[in-house]
Amino acid sequence: MSTPPSPSGAERTDGSSVRIGALVPLTRPGWVEAGRHLLAGLELAVREVNDAGGIVGRPIELVVRDTAADPRRAAAAVDELARLGVAALVGEYHSVVARAAAARADALGLPFLCSSAVLDALTEQPTEWVARLAPAQSRGWQIYADFLHGAGHSRIAVAAEPSVYWASGARILRDYLAPRGGTVIELDTRALAPTALCDEVVDQGATALLLLVGHPEPAVSIVNSVRRDQRLAGIMMGAPAGQPEFAEWATLLGVDGTAIPFLRYLPERLSPLGARVETVLRERLAEAPSFVAFEGSDTVAVLADVLRSRGADRARIAESWPRVAVEGTRGQIQFSRIPGISVWQWAWTPVRVVDRDPADPDRFRIIHTG
Repeated sequence: MSTPPSPSGAERTDGSSVRIGALVPLTRPGWVEAGRHLLAGLELAVREVNDAGGIVGRPIELVVRDTAADPRRAAAAVDELARLGVAALVGEYHSVVARAAAARADALGLPFLCSSAVLDALTEQPTEWVARLAPAQSRGWQIYADFLHGAGHSRIAVAAEPSVYWASGARILRDYLAPRGGTVIELDTRALAPTALCDEVVDQGATALLLLVGHPEPAVSIVNSVRRDQRLAGIMMGAPAGQPEFAEWATLLGVDGTAIPFLRYLPERLSPLGARVETVLRERLAEAPSFVAFEGSDTVAVLADVLRSRGADRARIAESWPRVAVEGTRGQIQFSRIPGISVWQWAWTPVRVVDRDPADPDRFRIIHTG
């Protein structure tokens, strides 16, 4: 593997820490709750690695930078972290932000283990420097489309904001459903207030409305308007991107936020390792950990295993992606090359379509398995 000119990031022998850069959305307009869970998972795993002796006696030091859902800010953070001599990058939740970070990491020759972002085209060209734990968007959203088809929905309205991520999701849904007789009707939330959106859904005769929008707004306002519109009493709302996963959703919407199916990247039952990590994360977060927190924990577990076996040299880390075999909280993690995916990919984390139970909003019901 040829290494582009960059700070060496070479393994140090003076007993200092192994520095890892972490990209996390911690302020608005980033999805702050997702960032908090991701960081909790990363920090927990770092603490456990260090408590067990670190990396050949050297502790991991997590150098955290807030991306605030801003691609330019993320790219600048990658440059800064590279100059600081981090061995690798981890984290990021927002796909468009992760794409900017991955492009910069690839250019610098800095390994990046992406925790949560799902956009298929994380880099424009295939790269050896980037690996990913989260399933590619085409994988998860095709499973969601299969759920919609199986549930008998053939006219599906999509309330969408402008974004590469949302546009990609709508295209995946359309490509899967159109050959099966389904129609995807895109509605621009910039042009339609929630009440006008409801009128359009009624006029289009849709039986499902998908929320391809940010959280909390405009998602919460749309849900409130739909729930109060008697004409839409029978419509199914869905949120494939996972907005209902987090406790803030239930707090803001209560029972109105239930029965809205979304994608969740957790197995039906956690392994003993997953159950142990869940217990600690629950205590750390003072609430049930989301699948994003597990992604953070698994990220550090993988990287620590690579660091122990290959050292902290950047090129050697990147060369290790296809050799990874680590027991994570959600199954055995290994990376491979998947057609159409430009990075090393775990294929695949468990994927479920779930919703919050109207009888108990804190309980998740599995309604479809990929």
